[in-house]
Amino acid sequence: MKAPNEVVTRALLRSVTVPGLDRPAALITLDNGFDHTKPNTFGPAGLTSLDEAITAALAADPAFIAVTGKPYIFCVGADIVGLPQLADRAQALEIGRLGHRVFARLKDSTVPTFAFVNGAAMGGGLELALHCHYRTLSGGAAALALPEVSLGLVPGWGGTQLLPNLIGIPAATQVIIQNPLMQNKMLKPKQAAELGIADVLLEPADFLERSLEWAAGVVRGQVTVTRPEVDKDMWAGVLYFARETLNQRLHGAVPAAYKALDLLETAKDGDFAAGTAAEDEALADLVFSEELRSGLYAFDLVQRRAKRPAGAPDKGLARPVTKVGIVGAGLMASQLALLFARRLQVPVVMSDLDQARVDKGVGYVHTQIEKAVTKGRMDKGTAAKLYGLVSGTVDKGAFADADFVIEAVFEDLGVKKQVWAELEKIVSPEAVLATNTSSLSITEMAAELEHPERVVGFHFFNPVAVLPLLEIVRGERTDDATLATAFAVGKQLKKSSVLVKDAPAFVVNRLLTRFLGTVFAAVDAGTPLDVANSALDTLGLPMRPLALLQLVGPAVAYHVGGTLHEAFPDRFGVSENLKRIADSGQPIVVDDQVNDEVAKLLVVGDQPLTAEQVRQNALDALAQEIRLMLDEGVVAEAQDIDLCMILGAGWPFHLGGVTPYLDRTGTSERVTGRRFLPLGAASLPA
Repeated sequence: MKAPNEVVTRALLRSVTVPGLDRPAALITLDNGFDHTKPNTFGPAGLTSLDEAITAALAADPAFIAVTGKPYIFCVGADIVGLPQLADRAQALEIGRLGHRVFARLKDSTVPTFAFVNGAAMGGGLELALHCHYRTLSGGAAALALPEVSLGLVPGWGGTQLLPNLIGIPAATQVIIQNPLMQNKMLKPKQAAELGIADVLLEPADFLERSLEWAAGVVRGQVTVTRPEVDKDMWAGVLYFARETLNQRLHGAVPAAYKALDLLETAKDGDFAAGTAAEDEALADLVFSEELRSGLYAFDLVQRRAKRPAGAPDKGLARPVTKVGIVGAGLMASQLALLFARRLQVPVVMSDLDQARVDKGVGYVHTQIEKAVTKGRMDKGTAAKLYGLVSGTVDKGAFADADFVIEAVFEDLGVKKQVWAELEKIVSPEAVLATNTSSLSITEMAAELEHPERVVGFHFFNPVAVLPLLEIVRGERTDDATLATAFAVGKQLKKSSVLVKDAPAFVVNRLLTRFLGTVFAAVDAGTPLDVANSALDTLGLPMRPLALLQLVGPAVAYHVGGTLHEAFPDRFGVSENLKRIADSGQPIVVDDQVNDEVAKLLVVGDQPLTAEQVRQNALDALAQEIRLMLDEGVVAEAQDIDLCMILGAGWPFHLGGVTPYLDRTGTSERVTGRRFLPLGAASLPA
């Protein structure tokens, strides 16, 4: 049985002679015939191939059976591309049961079974490994996770039953629920080994050889694997706390997370057959949910579209970058210096108005490097190299031989124009001049320069090391060589770049400002802060509006709002209450509760809105603004809007970013007259 469009992962069996054993071992290698850029996945045909390989292996009466993957990849789970093609619930149940039946053969085998996890293992791939009696893990494995909840699914091939009974319920809850909801956080090999997911962590250089030796030691009885007893007394308490946390954070918005909790509860009694049957039912329910379709759409954006930015020029036009200059030495500039040095491995020089600021900026970089070494995230050799790459000066003449100069100074058009006017006299005519502005016009910034064609927007999101989005903004006169260089640098920085037109506040800041502006307008009208703050809870956003406002900074939000008010006065208001909060310097929320002292500062009207009215106004505003942005050509398609919101604002997969949710709720058609996406693109077909 082969699903439509399934890239079949074959299970290739070979007999391996291992010193010290009287019989050969059976080694099954998973390989779909492509390199590591197209990972192994399991569809029906792949599972059937594995089933046949296990049968053949057992028939040979081996000393042990081991499963491993092709170079750099173990297996990243089910072939999710085929999920939307399932015709009905019965087919979904069949897929779940097939995976369970095949994997269980490794768990129930009387011959010892091993997983040699040589590379990325996610979802069903990690579940396959969990079914084996023993697991070795390569220190070079790039990604280890059970990410299903982030997509709108649950680990459906034994993960919810095996993992908590292996590593305990607190750690299993973290891996199955918490990590997927934290921007799909991955485990590093060392973390996985410490949790007990792997029995031994081995070096990648000779991983297979050492794994075979270790397995032989286990079979001969020379290696004893001990695992701590799982504490079941705390099971109910952990799950109760996890459910309360989900309620506070998601308010029921992610059904898969709650299904996963139910399955973890089932795992306590150890009835594996009942637990896996419950997984089958949960999987079949979720396959036909709108949240899953949005999640798969979002996954495709992040995995495919982000790697091939729409509108990016020919990469062959990019110029080499051998030195980077950073104007400014504040927090943002210092974060950029560390990022450029780590990723580009070229000299990075920071400049500021006085030596004290420069020293502080360089000191920040050194401190972060020291922390990375202390935490084991960086070796001392790499640290020493980075120390030598990052320097600071008050003399902008140090930028003379820089190929790429980025400014991160005060968000004022006049200040930025002055910076570029000074630098243009110093740098070469081919040097790229990039600005990290969050809202100002690239075209205006470059208007008075002799070479405006080499100015480009390079908008990062804070914290720079965490958020993967990079908005690359093309001014009216930015040329293709500059743009190509910007995209090439963005790729080297391991950021996901989106091409954006030079429009006020670009994408993420424009939408978040409109969104927050609507919420704050409700406050100005007299809506209590706590009502306005909780009105969007049912969307399951990463944080409430006032927490987001506090993260951005009220002063920054007021400034960006003012920029947008000048551009679009009919849609972006100016809130004097927001200015009062910014001027006060007080936190808006404390432990997710509205600060009473801030509430006393507000001057409000006498027309309060209900939570439902606040929510609908915010959604209507988003739909209107997105349609206008698409009509203006700010980005190529709605998909780029969603990609920006996912990667730059952390909006969840179950919303598909934003446009699938607006389509699903009927908001887009009611406000703009049409959907953003075709029916079925991120939703159930008609």
